[in-house]
Amino acid sequence: MRILLNQTPKSVFINENSMKKFILLFLLVLSFGSISAEKRNLLEKEAQKIDLGQSLVNTFSELNFPKYSDREFWDSLPPQIRNEYIKSAEAALNYNWPSIKATDYLEFVRSGDLRDDIYSAPRSALIALVMGELVEGKDRFLDQIVNGVWFYSEQTWWGWPAHFYLQKALPGLPDVNEPTIDLGVGEVANILSWTWLLFKDEFDKIHPLIAERLKSEVMKKAIIPYYERSDFWWQGLAGGRSVNNWNPWINCNILTAILILEDNQEKKISGVEKVIRSLDRFVNDYPDDGGCDEGPSYWRRAGGSFFQCLNLLSAVTKNKFNIYDNHLVKNIGSYIYKVYIEYPYFINFADADAMTNADANIIFEYGKAINDPSMQKLGAYLAFKQNLGQKMPNGRIDEQILQLMQLKDIEDFHGEDILISHFWLPDIEVGGGRDNSNSSKGFFFAAKGGHNAESHNHNDVGSCIVYYNGKPCIVDIGREKYTAKTFSNQRYNIWTMQSQYHNLPRINGVDQKNGREFKAIHTCYKSDSRQIIFSTDIAQAYPKEAGVKKWERTYLLQRGKRFIIKDSYELKEVVDTTSINLILYCDARKIESGIIRLTGHDYNLDLKYNSNILTPKIEHYNVTDSGLKRYWPEGITRIVFIVNSAAGKGESVIKIMPL
Repeated sequence: MRILLNQTPKSVFINENSMKKFILLFLLVLSFGSISAEKRNLLEKEAQKIDLGQSLVNTFSELNFPKYSDREFWDSLPPQIRNEYIKSAEAALNYNWPSIKATDYLEFVRSGDLRDDIYSAPRSALIALVMGELVEGKDRFLDQIVNGVWFYSEQTWWGWPAHFYLQKALPGLPDVNEPTIDLGVGEVANILSWTWLLFKDEFDKIHPLIAERLKSEVMKKAIIPYYERSDFWWQGLAGGRSVNNWNPWINCNILTAILILEDNQEKKISGVEKVIRSLDRFVNDYPDDGGCDEGPSYWRRAGGSFFQCLNLLSAVTKNKFNIYDNHLVKNIGSYIYKVYIEYPYFINFADADAMTNADANIIFEYGKAINDPSMQKLGAYLAFKQNLGQKMPNGRIDEQILQLMQLKDIEDFHGEDILISHFWLPDIEVGGGRDNSNSSKGFFFAAKGGHNAESHNHNDVGSCIVYYNGKPCIVDIGREKYTAKTFSNQRYNIWTMQSQYHNLPRINGVDQKNGREFKAIHTCYKSDSRQIIFSTDIAQAYPKEAGVKKWERTYLLQRGKRFIIKDSYELKEVVDTTSINLILYCDARKIESGIIRLTGHDYNLDLKYNSNILTPKIEHYNVTDSGLKRYWPEGITRIVFIVNSAAGKGESVIKIMPL
């Protein structure tokens, strides 16, 4: 059975009432699931301990970053990197800076199209020009850099249309009278601040109003609104709800802008103290096990951006600010290698990406800061896999400069593919392991309990993924390209968000429901040299219509032998079909009753089941979404095992083993 999936949204206009519902769901989907709020206040305590006001440098130029005039640094970069930077800048020399029209903003509320290219292309062009000029140093790209600065200076708002809900006016167009700060504003503020820092003197040679205007716009659109407002949800300063990766991501960018552009030392200190208070709300909400329920690809802007903030605070206090010995800070870092499968795969529950182009330098430097050799080794290994030092790095201007400064340290460090034997994150209820440590040969699995109001939530309580020889077998599909629908009250109409398209049962024809009350209970994890067991009761993840009293899902990895999925259930009544779904990225072919042959990249496995209890139906889905095609270009296979028994109580076992 072949099914073509195309989730292109129909044209819809989001009216004011619909937008209010959209905003509510958007915040619920993005927030951490619980408002835990253990008041650790790690950063505020450290700021008081070191007397932040006395410790803070007076100017950003005191830090050891290479300036435009430091030709020795720029000229010493590897020739291939220099050439790539210059070619990239040359490609942007004739870039036609766009005029962002009212209809470009309105497109989001009209059709749900985020129009990413309109906002990302100018940002990429400016970064390319800045880096090219830094490397070449011949003034060839300066005029186009000025054009980029002027483009952003003339733009009403630097944010993204999906985030208009931050303003009080009706979404659709930015309100010039209410500057708000979202992810896009933070990113542009950072990039422009660094552009000012690097080229202010060169701008003044062209015209004194360029640098003056640039600084004025960043102050007006980002820094002053941050000073004046404490009610942006992502700041966490107004109380009432939890925060997510937006907090350290935006705070890192605003902190950078304040440190570079604020001339008044008292205001600078006050601004940095506010950033610290806001970051503490992120830390206070974070689970003690360091688990990121947004997933590894979002860790880059959660734990990763948090580290960037700590690194910057350390730098601007001449290494006095230091909380790297705190166990939570260590756990936030080590999370990233616990959920690593084998390059380029990471565990991808919820909206996370199956292949994560992790920031190798951040992982390396974070590991160095917390004295975690495994994290450092993985960072150096990922840098090698990503050809760091052979090609120009990615990211903002500051991120690229830092990577260039760290090239030798990473290159000289012996990297290793860190493949840990097992892991368990009890707070977010995610655990798993592999057949053998330090080897991707054989089985790897991960499973989750938790609840259905997690950040970037899918209805996936109790689901799992299974890889063999480091290649995907039983998978989490992930999410399609973001549209307005993704964060609307239609989110769970999207197939990838539904439990029937995860590795879960459909009980009496009913799927899991979204909401904090829909959760796993009695989740347990055990591991030893012979086996790993993960078990959880997922009955409460389903609404009452499912009529389920108990559904205990157990995953058993018998190391070096087989992987087992066992379901023990008790229904209140049988009113419709119950099935067990498996989502695969491999060929599935029934070779005889009770055996399905799974053939993937570098493996052949037999899936065995009791044909008296289960009847399989094999479906293939052609993936057309551009986001999903990055990971599953050959399409997805779903096996729907129909539970044959009409009894309300039963048990089923599925065994997967190599030939």
